[in-house]
Amino acid sequence: MDEPRGAATRAARLVETGVALLCRLGALLGALTGLICFVLVCASVGWRYFLGQPQPWIDHVAAWLVVGLVMFAAGETQRREEHIGVEVLTARLAPSGRRASRLFGSAAVAVTAAILLWEGLSTVAFSRMIGIATNVEGVPIWWVQTLIPIGAGLLLAAALAQIIVLACGIEPRGPESKAHHGVPGGRVE
Repeated sequence: MDEPRGAATRAARLVETGVALLCRLGALLGALTGLICFVLVCASVGWRYFLGQPQPWIDHVAAWLVVGLVMFAAGETQRREEHIGVEVLTARLAPSGRRASRLFGSAAVAVTAAILLWEGLSTVAFSRMIGIATNVEGVPIWWVQTLIPIGAGLLLAAALAQIIVLACGIEPRGPESKAHHGVPGGRVE
């Protein structure tokens, strides 16, 4: 299907491409945090069970890395449309109904991400103001909490890019086509 031409379409694709790069970078950081978490947990098991020297700081850091993994990957997951959805219903809709449903879903994600971003920034500011520290010496809690507004910002950017693209009457680009979401009886455009 040919895309409509025009300045709005080109601008929407430019925004979408920029956001895709940011989200992919976030996904890469998420993958790296997952790998580091895996290595640290393996090291912790070795120290605890083979050397008899447990390292409790690793448990704390591993939990923070899991938060980082989730928050860094949230934007890319939204961009790929891989969040949980009700495809059994939306796949049966006509293309205009599916577009409206996707617009509504992206708007709901954008509002949720904006709230998470605002609250995350407020939490970081409060923690910095009163100087709360973690159980790991020398690590302030706001360092860990900063992961939340970063992830919320990526999620918000991905949702807004989808809204812009859908509002221009074009389909968001993703790694694969999800026209029927694998649902039996789902429509294929």
